[in-house]
Amino acid sequence: MNFENILYEIEDGILYLTLNRPEVRNALTPAMWRDIQSAVGLAKADDRVRVVIITGAGDKALASGADIQEIHDRETLKMLEGTSTIALKELEDLYKPVICAVNGYALGGGCELAMACDIRIATGRSRFGQPETGLSIIPGAGGTQRLPRLVGVGRAKELIYTGRIITAQEAKEIGLVNQVTGDSREALMEAARAMALQIMKKGPVAITMAKMAINVGMDTDMNTGLLFERIAQTVAFGTEDRREGTAAFLEKRAARFTGH
Repeated sequence: MNFENILYEIEDGILYLTLNRPEVRNALTPAMWRDIQSAVGLAKADDRVRVVIITGAGDKALASGADIQEIHDRETLKMLEGTSTIALKELEDLYKPVICAVNGYALGGGCELAMACDIRIATGRSRFGQPETGLSIIPGAGGTQRLPRLVGVGRAKELIYTGRIITAQEAKEIGLVNQVTGDSREALMEAARAMALQIMKKGPVAITMAKMAINVGMDTDMNTGLLFERIAQTVAFGTEDRREGTAAFLEKRAARFTGH
């Protein structure tokens, strides 16, 4: 599949979505956000895709933020279109697991992109931040909502108010990053692939139901979340894969899940 600003490549059930503007550190534009949204739609319908890995081309950045010239020239009312917000909500709601492999800077919209993924893995030289207040704007692709949910309200306010850039290690310590690898892109992508393969050994329907239950639960009260969990468990319990999983455990063999 060909896009102007991203690469869409499938290998062994893993979709690699690569932001492909390395000459500008994968700076995000409305056109790139639209490509991301379109790619998510394709991934949703593509039965070959079990797990998605999102990364950036080159060695310098996942995405260094928005294209500042484009931001400078943009008309005020264009902000109401919410191009980035819509793209990242569709990514967050994709029923397949999404891993973000951060290879360098993840600033502004790049950090917001990472936060919309399920799992974040970063090289030791990666950096994270929401520096928008230095431009007298605020995070506009979900940063004011997802960052507090991941690291807590106090830390989120500090990072957004000050625009401070943090290391991968600090990001891991506060819960923004799941895993920190060596500094090379090879080590990063090996870790992301290993994580994807580990997930792919599990029941696909169970992974989908777990993701939906967690996402819904984060946006509702405990009782509603527990009710949704019960419904999701009932769906998973009625699958052929549940019977295969329990049978494989009892027979001491590897399960062969089909997604049914």
